[in-house]
Amino acid sequence: MTKNIHSLIIAIDGHSSCGKSTVAKDLAQLLKIAYIDTGAMYRAVTLYALRNHLIANGKIEEEGLRSSLEDIDIRFRTNLSKGTNDTWLNGENVEEEIRDLKVSNNVSPISALGFVRKRLVELQQLMGKKGGVVLDGRDIGTVVFPKADLKIFMTAAPEIRARRRFDEMKAKGQNPAFEEVLKNVKDRDLMDSTRKESPLKQAEDAVVLDNSHLSPKEQLDWILDKLTEMGVSISNE
Repeated sequence: MTKNIHSLIIAIDGHSSCGKSTVAKDLAQLLKIAYIDTGAMYRAVTLYALRNHLIANGKIEEEGLRSSLEDIDIRFRTNLSKGTNDTWLNGENVEEEIRDLKVSNNVSPISALGFVRKRLVELQQLMGKKGGVVLDGRDIGTVVFPKADLKIFMTAAPEIRARRRFDEMKAKGQNPAFEEVLKNVKDRDLMDSTRKESPLKQAEDAVVLDNSHLSPKEQLDWILDKLTEMGVSISNE
């Protein structure tokens, strides 16, 4: 039986800086379905905490953040001029700022907080419950949508992921040290996989995509092949 892509949930999990968002965006655009960048949601909360002095010297003022969660409004809006899906925090486009290294260095501890995860998981489930959606993050196939129709676990060598992040930041006018970016990638891997709340792990029924040496197009073709094998109609007429 042919399956309609507009009724399916596609979960893409994996390590930081392995290109989850890029392939998820491309896939959503090709199939004309919705895209939810769950990592950007945690980054937006982290940015809010930094701006409101709820993180100091690496320590999170948890009660202050807990009481502020209802004041944090996160939305995704299409940027017509750039053709991107931007993250908005309380009415402000923060897509560029949430990718800053300072946010990257603090997002894993924020993501490890149970009350933050509970709130954002609720929002993600609400956004994607009707299907016809691609979500990427750390726990989509294990916690957010454990019954997702297709689960993909993406990974790549740390050095390759760090180089990609480094090049991306340089292209945006930032001037990070490669060693610092590599350390951030390795630190986040450790924190994400060992945290108590919803740790990063491969779902038992996920297919692994190691994109260390794949181009964005090759990754996309690989996923489209998986959908075809499932009997999914990928016509985007």
